[in-house]
Amino acid sequence: MAHWLMKSEPGSYGWDDLARDGRTEWDGVRNPAARLHLKAMRPGDEALFYHSGAEKAAVGVMRIERAAAPDPKDAGWVSVEVAPLRPLPRPVSLKAMKAEPRLAALEMLRQSRLSVSPVRPEEWTAILALAEARS
Repeated sequence: MAHWLMKSEPGSYGWDDLARDGRTEWDGVRNPAARLHLKAMRPGDEALFYHSGAEKAAVGVMRIERAAAPDPKDAGWVSVEVAPLRPLPRPVSLKAMKAEPRLAALEMLRQSRLSVSPVRPEEWTAILALAEARS
């Protein structure tokens, strides 16, 4: 199983929306590198739901339900279907990620504008540990 980080503006579509809907089409991605990541996703992979914009924090874990297919809004691009698994016990802020040495190579920190990026197993473990840690 692979792990990913997927960003969304909570004002457009946030974790609460996904939890309410039970699943959604993750569409509208218009970056060639992010499209390659979407194409690499497989059902059963897990992804961090990251609120971009003002909040800047990972807030939940979702599962990839369907592999990449043509984006319903533009068949030249792709989308995947995702479903919520669980909210994180506490959000993991961008500041906390940047301060964590185990996340120094995290793709999202290296290419901050990328809306979909891979997360290595050790990074996944570190982010989940930060979500469990007491402040």
